[in-house]
Amino acid sequence: MTENKNESTHPPLKRYRSNSMGNSVAYAGLLLIELILLVLKFIYTTVESIIRTFLPPLEKSLKDEIILITGAGHGIGRELALLFAIQNAIIVCWDLDEKGNNETKQILKIKGYTRVYTYKVDVSNRQEVLDAAALVKQEVGSVSVLVNNAGIMPCRPLFSQSHETIEKIFNVNVLAHFWALEAFLPSMVENNHGHVIALSSMCGVIGLPNVVPYCASKFAVRGLMEALYEELRVGDTKNNKSEIKFTTVYPIMVNTGLVKKPRNRFPFLLDMQSPEKVANIIVKSMRRNYKEVSIPWMLMPLDRISRLLPGKFIQNVKDFIDTGLDPHTDD
Repeated sequence: MTENKNESTHPPLKRYRSNSMGNSVAYAGLLLIELILLVLKFIYTTVESIIRTFLPPLEKSLKDEIILITGAGHGIGRELALLFAIQNAIIVCWDLDEKGNNETKQILKIKGYTRVYTYKVDVSNRQEVLDAAALVKQEVGSVSVLVNNAGIMPCRPLFSQSHETIEKIFNVNVLAHFWALEAFLPSMVENNHGHVIALSSMCGVIGLPNVVPYCASKFAVRGLMEALYEELRVGDTKNNKSEIKFTTVYPIMVNTGLVKKPRNRFPFLLDMQSPEKVANIIVKSMRRNYKEVSIPWMLMPLDRISRLLPGKFIQNVKDFIDTGLDPHTDD
């Protein structure tokens, strides 16, 4: 009998049913559920935000917290030292200006606040910051609230600013934040307790002429705080949620001596802010665990809305408002 060459000598192939379509349907279903949950979260957080506008969170106690303030020798830093002392906190004042720092301590002492420690520190010098931090830990304890307030603001057109000045701006306004965080954040993370406050500026939200390096430094502070917040947040687990809080502050022009030649067409809308007022808002915002606060408060919401409008129109609005900083001539 002749072998049929059409018949295969191999065993018949098994037919496998592909699950790709089933997997796609399941994935689409899960994605739809996640999108629905995201919409519900949007509604919830929007309602919560509206409610919080009229019913703000309770202000947390700062009793016995060790609060370190850079640039405490004058201006906002000095006012913060006083307001935090009123809350029965332990105050650590850092400033390169030793005389101003001691004056801050003396003012608090006269008012009856004796738990105040002063240190002469150049916050732009990493090693000096780390050495001073070790001394603070030994003499006072572990810092639980860090206020990165120190800053400088030379005001000239970009090409009139020397490279030494630009480097100094970034050393004081940006890198000092990193050295202070290196010194104090690890113990906060270890204790899962702490708060970091950073003074940015509305110049860290919108750019202005004559302060290009300053604006860049304050944009950097804004990015630093946002990224650091996210880094700790994404590390959260079900059983271990980070309790380190962050507050970034965006004041407009503040009467601390840094702003020497302000230009303001509508002072009743964007008036020069007093250090006392700014410090009071910072402390309230920090005690309510606000992540961001602009001073005046409406500036950040207005900026977010303006990003949806045509760029040329926003430039027209800026020209109409005509608020900014004219160049300094004596620094």
